Amino acid sequence: MPPSALSALEFAYRMPKAELHVHIEGTLEPELAFALARRNGLTLPYADEEALHAAKAFTDLQSFLDLYYACADVLRASHDFADLMLAYLGRAHADGVVHAEIFFDPQTHTARGIPFAEVMAGLNAGRAEGARRFGITSRLILCFLRHLSEEEAFATLAAAEPFLDDIDGFGLDSSERDHPPAKFARVFARVRALGKRVVAHAGEEGPASYITEALDVLGASRIDHGVRAVDDPALVRRLAADGVALTVCPLSNVRLRVFPTMKDHTLPALMAAGVRVTINSDDPAYFGGYMNDNIRAVHEAFGFDRATWAALARNSLEASWAGADDKARWIAALDSLATSPDP
Repeated sequence: MPPSALSALEFAYRMPKAELHVHIEGTLEPELAFALARRNGLTLPYADEEALHAAKAFTDLQSFLDLYYACADVLRASHDFADLMLAYLGRAHADGVVHAEIFFDPQTHTARGIPFAEVMAGLNAGRAEGARRFGITSRLILCFLRHLSEEEAFATLAAAEPFLDDIDGFGLDSSERDHPPAKFARVFARVRALGKRVVAHAGEEGPASYITEALDVLGASRIDHGVRAVDDPALVRRLAADGVALTVCPLSNVRLRVFPTMKDHTLPALMAAGVRVTINSDDPAYFGGYMNDNIRAVHEAFGFDRATWAALARNSLEASWAGADDKARWIAALDSLATSPDP
């Protein structure tokens, strides 16, 4: 790698950035999964950590979700969720993440008899300890599982209402095929009536039209993934004109066969069209790495320069729901680093 490229990559590693698309259940590393299984007297359907790592040869989104839900079964008590959150925040901090907006899937846990309050207590304890240890700020986004019914989503929303002070937004995830955003129109109307922000997974395995539905029917302010937007040039122009952020997850997209290789990714085309793209890790324990692993993979494919990486980091900070003072401080630090000489 030439010195100038190395300089750009080191800059990208060090630059302050926000992560806007990460599922906390998807940060469950095999080592922690087995530790929690032992603590809770459970047996995972894998012989050891190596066997669990080997099971991550996914062919599509559903093959990943099957493993994801099996591993989530080890999360039983509040301290399990706290340990999971703290482990993620430590990894994110090491990659220069200063702020994280973190998805959680309560239906994955309440369906197993875990009380909603137990999940929230653990996640909040982990967030508080992460802020104390690492200075990293965070927010929670509750995601409804789109393969389940509207009725079940309404029940989850009702369970969440006592905890709204700790939930900054609501999203939509899980299997996208045959589950259009409009399926949950009434649920998200209620979310908006409660004064909460909306995001939605759309345009990953589903068509570009799902992105339009998420914007127009659900009232989404950000689109998670959104990489199929390129199939609709008018939509791309709209995203760019309206400044809608896409929370793109490059390694995830390749591991789930959305794109054959990283070089086939639509990321550069979206950026060239003026879309506000951000880089994120999605489910890093399953897809090959955390924030800087995604950065390295993108850099190896496209060789972005410092200015491009700075723009991506700025996108993430500006599109976040952090406070104005924090954003200004982080962007000032980014600008200072961007103008420093090559190491």
